[in-house]
Amino acid sequence: MLELAILGFLAEAPLPGHKLRRHVSQLTGYTRPVSDGSLYPAINRLTKAGLIERRADPAAGSARYVLSLTAAGRAEMLQRLRKPADHEITDFTRFYIVLAFLSRLPDVAEQRAVLRRRLEFLEEPASFFYDNERPLRAEEIADPYRRGMLLTARATSRAERTWLRETLGEEPPAFDTACADSDPDPHAPAAPAS
Repeated sequence: MLELAILGFLAEAPLPGHKLRRHVSQLTGYTRPVSDGSLYPAINRLTKAGLIERRADPAAGSARYVLSLTAAGRAEMLQRLRKPADHEITDFTRFYIVLAFLSRLPDVAEQRAVLRRRLEFLEEPASFFYDNERPLRAEEIADPYRRGMLLTARATSRAERTWLRETLGEEPPAFDTACADSDPDPHAPAAPAS
């Protein structure tokens, strides 16, 4: 996640380390703060791998430097965007890093393939809580905080799936056009049969 964010921001423009840190923190910091202890080792790994270059910035002082993306770094970034790992599709924050730079892929078909993978994941039944193997719905949870988690996740999932379908030019499936009382969200599985 961190390395893709670094490569993505440097694909936009060369940046001094402190500005890169600010950009990465603004993108991920609300959920996963970025510390110097993780950012600068990642920069060093990418530099050693030949994916980014570090050059002194004499205008900013002797201790300052500017980071830029190499051709190998651009190729690596594009490959990571083309074929994100499964956890980059299923994890909300990691997917948002992919999404932040997805427009860097020049092939719209490749962009759409990534979005379809995310949509397919979101359409699978899921929950934070289970009865044996059966995902529980918010309506089946007595604890108000757990219920709140499920209701919030349902609303977020519904909004994201709507956006993904619109972006992909796809019609919503029949279950998404049902009334709100029937809870058509696949992340909130149907109530047990009576």
